Amino acid sequence: MSKLVSENISTLRPYEPGKPIDELERELGISNSIKLASNENPLGPSPKAVEAMQSLLAEAHMYPDGAAFRLREAVSKKFDIPMNEIITGNGSNELLTLAARTFACPGENAVISDYGFVAYKIVLTAANVPFTSVPVQPGFEQDLNALAAACDQNTKLLFLANPNNPTGTYVGRKALENFLKEVPPHVIVVLDEAYVEYADADDYTSGLELRGLRERLLVFRTFSKCYGLGGMRVGFGVGPTELIDYMNRIREPFNVNILAQAAGAAALFDQDFVERTVKANAESMVLFKRALEDMELKYTPSQTNFLLVEMPEADKPLGGAVYQAMLRHGVITRPMAGYGLPNHLRITLGTPAQMERCVGALKAALEEVQ
Repeated sequence: MSKLVSENISTLRPYEPGKPIDELERELGISNSIKLASNENPLGPSPKAVEAMQSLLAEAHMYPDGAAFRLREAVSKKFDIPMNEIITGNGSNELLTLAARTFACPGENAVISDYGFVAYKIVLTAANVPFTSVPVQPGFEQDLNALAAACDQNTKLLFLANPNNPTGTYVGRKALENFLKEVPPHVIVVLDEAYVEYADADDYTSGLELRGLRERLLVFRTFSKCYGLGGMRVGFGVGPTELIDYMNRIREPFNVNILAQAAGAAALFDQDFVERTVKANAESMVLFKRALEDMELKYTPSQTNFLLVEMPEADKPLGGAVYQAMLRHGVITRPMAGYGLPNHLRITLGTPAQMERCVGALKAALEEVQ
């Protein structure tokens, strides 16, 4: 008898999202919990997005525009990109899946970086695409030379997050320019820019500005982080017309719902909200770094809205135990054992009040587990 599923599916570990507040409070019988696990915007959604969604609630019985014309039109206007070079997705995660399913042919492979977004491994495994994961440099810096060197004649895809999740590290403009030139031209480079709005390093630049350096380049963005629309599941991708056309051939019909399309189009031009979000994030970053330094805890410098925090050295990794202890104090963070970092937590930057509570819970948790 044949197997029910192929080996790549039977061995696949599904994505584990941040623990929902409702779930924690049901399990422990507590209330007033806070979630600093999924890098959501603590200011909530873009007000312009909310207004746009509210205006369409009475049309929820209608199918959305399958081509997402208004959303692609907004992206085109915002970034000065032809509409036929834009694709929309149910979050940028769907676009990662589409890239793997569309372009990797039998016998071809992909290249990713250690400590990159775990979804890369998941979408590639699900599509039965073998991949090479390249070690990082000290400080979790992605090794661009090694990534390029790992590509062979059968490599079709290379995934790179900039800034990176879960480490928060980034690649500067000059290094990115050299990388895009160095990667063999037959490889499709996928730049995942989920956290681009938070990046403030002087030498940071988006792949959208470097599209002239190579033909096979896809740049993916999401509305889940800075724009505060994680619950709506909406993102977009930019690339050459040929690549976008092929991806659209297998994209699910009506993949972005009517409210999400309107929200994304409105949020793109809610510059006041974006500026307030980035400012608040920077302020919380300063406060949290100072608190961690006072606690003598190490963290990885970040260009995002989170910090990767290392727990104190002990006989065994403390990340999981500290995570569980913080849950009991009503603070949800993200354990990193699934990324091969069992002594780390990834902690989203919330409001000053949330960060104060987080620091208190972290101190208490460390006392309990050490």
